[in-house]
Amino acid sequence: MAMHASCTIARYTVLEALRNRWLWLLLGLTLAAIGLSSLLDAMALTESRQLQISLLSSLLRLASVFLLTTFVISSMAREAADKGQQWLLAQAYPRATYLAGKLLGYAVLALLPVLLCGLLACCYAPPLQAGAWALALLCECWIMLAFAVLCMVGLQQIPAALAACSGFYLLARSIGTLQLLAHGSRPDGSQGSAAGLLFDLLGTLLPHLDRYARSDWLVYGGASLHDLAAMLLQTVLFLALLILAALYDLYRKAI
Repeated sequence: MAMHASCTIARYTVLEALRNRWLWLLLGLTLAAIGLSSLLDAMALTESRQLQISLLSSLLRLASVFLLTTFVISSMAREAADKGQQWLLAQAYPRATYLAGKLLGYAVLALLPVLLCGLLACCYAPPLQAGAWALALLCECWIMLAFAVLCMVGLQQIPAALAACSGFYLLARSIGTLQLLAHGSRPDGSQGSAAGLLFDLLGTLLPHLDRYARSDWLVYGGASLHDLAAMLLQTVLFLALLILAALYDLYRKAI
């Protein structure tokens, strides 16, 4: 019964996205990204192909993460406002069933932009490199979806959840660069030890999304099995932590 309920919740979550013309918005942003990258290709004097691929992959990654996280936040907020969430949580099955269904539905939904972006990447890069890039994008989207669910379960406010997701994503995408800058030498020759410790701590707590879906994989290749294995392991660990945190918030929530 619990598995059937989770699958039913997941099914209606995907149907909600399709009925809200979410897919049309995704296609529109994809066409806009292709147009902008093609314009850059026409304007660039050297390495126009490399610049086009880099811009296109960056725009596609940003559009996928943005659309998915905003849909999660708006969907759960609308469900809470319509008292649908309270009704589901009041059913006989455990609350973990509700959370599993929502996460499963969002995970399936993430396949749509990733498959679209992967097919586009195959037009500009070798299939193996494009497949590795698409797999990394899928893992990145899953992490952001789980974090968005955690924000809505805990914060229950759209502005706060959007701000938390934006800050989390920006920090996770730039944590590697921040660590390099913090450990670099200053003009007087001293080392930024305090800043280095701070960003090392953040680097331990945050997923290194700067290592996911890298544009240079499509431009120059270089996606190795070691990179993919480390990325998958990190994804599993952070998904487990985010899901456990969301479960804790959900079980202590009063109906």
